[in-house]
Amino acid sequence: MLKLDVSRYTDQILSGENGLAYREFRDIPYVEKPVSDIQKLNIFVPLAYFHDGIVNGYDKDTAPTFMPNTVGGYMPGPRDYPGNKGYPSNSKTIIEALKHGYVVVSAGLRGRNLKSSDDKNIGKAPAFLVDMKAAIRYVRHNQNLIPGNVERIITNGTSAGGATSATIGMSGNAEYFEPYLEKIGAANESDAIYAASCYCPIHNLENADGAYEWEFNGINTWYSKVFIRDGKNGEPPVFEDRKGELSVEERKLSDELKQQFIEYVNSLNLKDDSGSNLSLNGDGTGSFLNYVKDFIKQSAQKALDSGQKLSGSEGIEVESGKVVGVDWIKYLHSITRMKTVPAFDDLDLKNPEPNLFGDEEIESKHFTKFSQEHSHVTSKVADSTLVEAVNPLTYLSNRGVDTAKYWRIRHGASDRDTSFAIPVILATALKNSGYKVDFAMPWGVPHSGDYDLRDLFTWIDKICG
Repeated sequence: MLKLDVSRYTDQILSGENGLAYREFRDIPYVEKPVSDIQKLNIFVPLAYFHDGIVNGYDKDTAPTFMPNTVGGYMPGPRDYPGNKGYPSNSKTIIEALKHGYVVVSAGLRGRNLKSSDDKNIGKAPAFLVDMKAAIRYVRHNQNLIPGNVERIITNGTSAGGATSATIGMSGNAEYFEPYLEKIGAANESDAIYAASCYCPIHNLENADGAYEWEFNGINTWYSKVFIRDGKNGEPPVFEDRKGELSVEERKLSDELKQQFIEYVNSLNLKDDSGSNLSLNGDGTGSFLNYVKDFIKQSAQKALDSGQKLSGSEGIEVESGKVVGVDWIKYLHSITRMKTVPAFDDLDLKNPEPNLFGDEEIESKHFTKFSQEHSHVTSKVADSTLVEAVNPLTYLSNRGVDTAKYWRIRHGASDRDTSFAIPVILATALKNSGYKVDFAMPWGVPHSGDYDLRDLFTWIDKICG
């Protein structure tokens, strides 16, 4: 069953001035025992590869295998296709990747709000990771039938999809997932990948609340599109514009979470590119803060060099065309606080993240001891091993995994969905462990992804030789 039926394909022509012929294989189950119809994938291959042709210097044996996902908010990420007008979709990314000569594999992944016919929850963590690993194994299992280089698999995703890409990149062949993969009948192959592209990954959830308060502590007004409910039938989730003030309780919790994060950062023993230690003082200042500010400075300088005008209200200090400093508090006030306290493991269990850690019967669980102790509702705590399994950083110290060699991480300099510290820690920890990391914080970019496909593909071409 896990072998691809090559008789099931159609030839298509991408629309546009530089249209490209491609062959597609659609709606293929990638496991033997699926629990949901979403567990299928689509494969798209430049037609030239079936005729010994060359695209962008690649042939059928050397073309990178590009695996984008559509996960957002840890909801189900359906398989995608060129021309898809529904939500969510990265149709443009697929089209451009095909034009660039990549073999594209789009797998449907279970998500937190997915239910079975008997109303059981079947998409809670770690389902999204299990499915992505199973899809990778399927591609390897069919490498003699599918063009593309399975030793050059590159994942790509945004937000929770960025976290998916990151955790998959970190946890190749991790033992933790084996029982889950065996249960759904995944192929007995490696699920390691070559490289991971991660846009604004919402990850390291057990430390994300502390990181958010380290950044925004003292800023008590928030402006947000508040999550109301999940989308249905291909529609996006529903948000509502709101603003408010932190309560007395929230301000107290913000102080406590900030201190927790300071302790966490100091436990990591991170180092900058010169080998100097990165740490925080008791008030949240220190070399780690300066390190984060340096990325903002680099971003602002690049924007300035490209002709963009920087507003004085943004807290960027410029002298003779050079960015010389960042007024941290002023800068944070300019981008504004988005979330209340705690930002992720909220005390009422209404956020997407606690919902991710429910089980078959229970919709949501707290995933931090802090929120469980301060909870406003009767609740249970998710298993700590499960929470760790979803965090990509868990696998850096695990010698039993095959971590991707190359990493590209982008987090917008105006992104306030999670703290700047979270992607900075990921990128720095990877660098400190000897991996090749391309990290940047593009100026003025909010929480979003796939906004620089030309640069992304240039990076892929470079690492794939």
